[in-house]
Amino acid sequence: DRRLSELPMLPEPERRRLLEEWNDTAREYPELPIHAQFEAQAARTPDAAAVIFPSSPESEETLSYAELDARANRLAHHLIAQGVEPGSMVGLCVERSPRMLEGLLAILKCGAAYVPLDPGFPVDRLAYMVEDARLEVVVSETRLSGLLPSTVRLVSLDASADEIEEHPSTKPEVATSVEDRMYVIYTSGSTGRPKGVEIAHRSVSNFLASMAREPGFAEGERLLAVTTLSFDISNLELLLPLVVGGTVIVASSAQTGDGAALKGLLARYRPEVMQATPATWRLLLLSGWEGDAELRIFSGGEALPRELADSLLERGQEVWNLYGPTETTIWSAVKRIEAGEEIVTIGRPIACTRIYVLDARFQPQPVGVPGELWIGGDGLAIGYLDRPELTAERFVDDPFVPSGENGRMYRTGDLARWRADGELECLGRVDTQVKVRGYRIELGEIESVLGDVDGVQQCVAVVREDTPGDQRLVAYYVAESGAEVSQADLRSRASETLPGYMVPSGFVELETLPLTPNGKVDRKALLALEAAAPAAEAEYVAPRSESEARVAEIWQAVLRLDRVSVTTNFFDLGGHSLLLAQVHAKLYERHPDLTIVDLFQYPTVASLAAHLGNGTGETAAPRERKGRDLARGRRALMKR
Repeated sequence: DRRLSELPMLPEPERRRLLEEWNDTAREYPELPIHAQFEAQAARTPDAAAVIFPSSPESEETLSYAELDARANRLAHHLIAQGVEPGSMVGLCVERSPRMLEGLLAILKCGAAYVPLDPGFPVDRLAYMVEDARLEVVVSETRLSGLLPSTVRLVSLDASADEIEEHPSTKPEVATSVEDRMYVIYTSGSTGRPKGVEIAHRSVSNFLASMAREPGFAEGERLLAVTTLSFDISNLELLLPLVVGGTVIVASSAQTGDGAALKGLLARYRPEVMQATPATWRLLLLSGWEGDAELRIFSGGEALPRELADSLLERGQEVWNLYGPTETTIWSAVKRIEAGEEIVTIGRPIACTRIYVLDARFQPQPVGVPGELWIGGDGLAIGYLDRPELTAERFVDDPFVPSGENGRMYRTGDLARWRADGELECLGRVDTQVKVRGYRIELGEIESVLGDVDGVQQCVAVVREDTPGDQRLVAYYVAESGAEVSQADLRSRASETLPGYMVPSGFVELETLPLTPNGKVDRKALLALEAAAPAAEAEYVAPRSESEARVAEIWQAVLRLDRVSVTTNFFDLGGHSLLLAQVHAKLYERHPDLTIVDLFQYPTVASLAAHLGNGTGETAAPRERKGRDLARGRRALMKR
């Protein structure tokens, strides 16, 4: 006999609507690996522009489909000669340029999967990813070789250029199936180490075909690509244009974090589409961007606030909200946002995707009742690399697929509810996973890293949003009896181990952590505490000139501090990319030649004032320290 609580409680018509009608998403898509789809397009439009790279405000590098295909083929032959085999994994650690696409396509043409290694990540994190994926070959560039372990065979696109050029421009004869692994991308892990998510060509093929239909992208259109390769949404930007006959405009690393530079690229090229996180769209708005009536705006990676959606609607042709975890291949639901709607929903499932809102007994929740969001369909990942237990925990058999069919569904950890119109409303998380400026973060990973610091007894990380749109990671910790733990030690350990977007901007020592009645850490009580201030300055140095005083005043206003020392780094005061954009906006009118990159290179009041002129003290940052500051700023930004 079954318990009453285990019986289906929904009337059959509503159950059918939730499980079948609203998940009737079957569509056809190419049964071809992604590089084969690109090759077919290159054969149809060999002379069309495939990639444009604005190398400077006055010049650009353009590759036709035929040229990009030939370059990728030569590199693929070279990689095969270096021992790359079908089914293997190859690291890809390159700066943003056409070489990024050349390397990606070449790896796929070998029958291998690519593993993005972001040059902005800490060396320790890159080393872990190389070891975890057992990478033997990494495609990179000479200037980045110092970031990678000596255990890998480095195929340098610049140092080996002549050797690569000697290979044939015809495609290698390598058999690849849509079932084969296409890429492994690493995401934050609650155990303190990132985990690799394996995605097959089939999942990406369905995704790109669905995106081409809705939100829509057609042959001859152009897309401005701004997202780092280590963020899976970059696949839409880089590959969607190449499989339908469009053009990818690749923004450089410096441009992706500079609102004024992005504004200039949009004006210069007038692309039909740009995809970015809400944080990057805010960055663009802060630059004074007035919009383009022909631009279709794609926003995803984190919740799209209503006020931001309204601002974007005033500046573009269309605004689309996109939702999906890495484990279900980039986006799983889309929604065109309309003016006047009260709530920004995540819309409906994309093609060949099923979405369920379930209770703890795996029963569908009625319309309007919150439950956990599960996703099934052709977008599901193969699983987590070499983590069968975690894969089995998060990917389970789908009990709702039609009779006779097999399928799995993925537990997202998101809370959601169906609306009466068949759209989904996302309500937050059921665990401690968060998203900050588009990046998925397991707070447990931060807590694990900081908990290993000598003298730390307990540590809890939270996301504060004391000002709308300004999210900050803050770590609260308890020191062991008699131990002295400096905030500088915590910040140093975090910066050495974690990517910039995961380094807390504030560290707060408490005597004890607040607990709930059942003994768990009370995160809501932590958020109720007075906003955490950035780490105290070791020594306060007051402004010594009018120029320093003017810069210090701007920093104080943006960082919401009573005072700032002219020798303290902006990022040590809790600064991040959006706040840096505000500083830039306040200085731009008086200093129109100032760039975001300049702010990274001169990250103290003293060095920035000296750069702007009439400063005292530091006339220029020493070369070695400037390089470290630029790298630190880059990690803090973690360009999308």
